[in-house]
Amino acid sequence: MTTDAIKKLRDKTNAGIVACQKALKESGGDVDKAVEILRKQGVALASKKAGRAAKEGRVESYIHQGGKIGVLVEINCESDFVARNDDFKTFVKDVAMQIAATNPMYVNKIDVPATALAKETEIIKAQLTGKPAIAAEKIIEGKLNKFYEDACLMEQPFVKDQSLKIKDVLTSMIAKIGENIVIRRFVRFQAGEEA
Repeated sequence: MTTDAIKKLRDKTNAGIVACQKALKESGGDVDKAVEILRKQGVALASKKAGRAAKEGRVESYIHQGGKIGVLVEINCESDFVARNDDFKTFVKDVAMQIAATNPMYVNKIDVPATALAKETEIIKAQLTGKPAIAAEKIIEGKLNKFYEDACLMEQPFVKDQSLKIKDVLTSMIAKIGENIVIRRFVRFQAGEEA
């Protein structure tokens, strides 16, 4: 286990030095396997913290393209100490930038109204006339996953690292900071856009 491997793993995951050393030891020095180990640990830690109240946090604004696009986002954490933390502030800014760049409609899959989901499914089914039922089911599932990826912030690839989704970045931040973090809500405005 070299210091270069530790540095590379820290750059990829933002995990602490000790966590990186343990993951590299467990993976036999393989950085990619160590990334997976740390991501699994982060998911486990995030799920433990998910039930904890997140009543502090930040509301961040982001203005893009010479004032043509503006975003307000509220992200909550458990303490005002974390809300003032530089890593948390950077995460909130990154999420605001993500929203400006990708224009999601919802935070999570569960936020998609049943009517919108039914309409999307109906549109997909109309495109599949004449396809065998088994193939149609798989196509519908794939196209709905693509719809979620476009429409739901948490399912989108992160603009700064397309190999991660926003939910992965959030999980990593929870693991790093040690508090529950919730992307509560956002609004995006674009000049000339219909209300």
